[in-house]
Amino acid sequence: MSAYQATRASEHSSPASQRKYALLHDENRCIGCDACTQACREVNQVPEGVSRLEIVRTGPHGEYPNQTYHFERQSCQHCENAPCVNVCPTGAAYKDPQTGIIKVDEWKCVGCLYCIAACPYKVRFIHPVTRAADKCDFCEQTRLSKGELPACVTSCPTQALVFGDLLDTQSGVYQLVRTQPVSRDKESLGTSPKLFKIRAAKGEVIL
Repeated sequence: MSAYQATRASEHSSPASQRKYALLHDENRCIGCDACTQACREVNQVPEGVSRLEIVRTGPHGEYPNQTYHFERQSCQHCENAPCVNVCPTGAAYKDPQTGIIKVDEWKCVGCLYCIAACPYKVRFIHPVTRAADKCDFCEQTRLSKGELPACVTSCPTQALVFGDLLDTQSGVYQLVRTQPVSRDKESLGTSPKLFKIRAAKGEVIL
């Protein structure tokens, strides 16, 4: 089975206490169709005006007719050493010890904006309805808890997104991270993000 073929999130995974979920975005496969962003919005009921996920397009690059665009995913990086967690005064932002997912307890959030200021990736926002900090959680509440893959992964028509457990040696994300030239944004900060990218072979690379 190809590493790009989707499987249920519960398959080939480590024991619940040892999972380390991660996502890989292959920019060479991404066509910028925004199917992922729309699926995320619908499944997680994200209001207009804010977004858990964005695909940023730059270009065109090169000379006509050989022009290319670069599509980059911007969303929560689910850092191993998350600045948002470190600065949260109430414990509302935390790393789930069973999955490694960075989560938010809405009822604990006081809207102080510390996490938003601390996030070097600028992907957090205040939800206009709950008034709590919000962001991508890999669809933990809406899909992962049911053994399903994140909405962005299943909606991608080109299989540019691969999700899985980094502790599972049989998972597609594990194999790709170890065999492909992947990179992560702002690694020098020591955040150890779990959003990996296969950079576009052509076009500008935005770091």
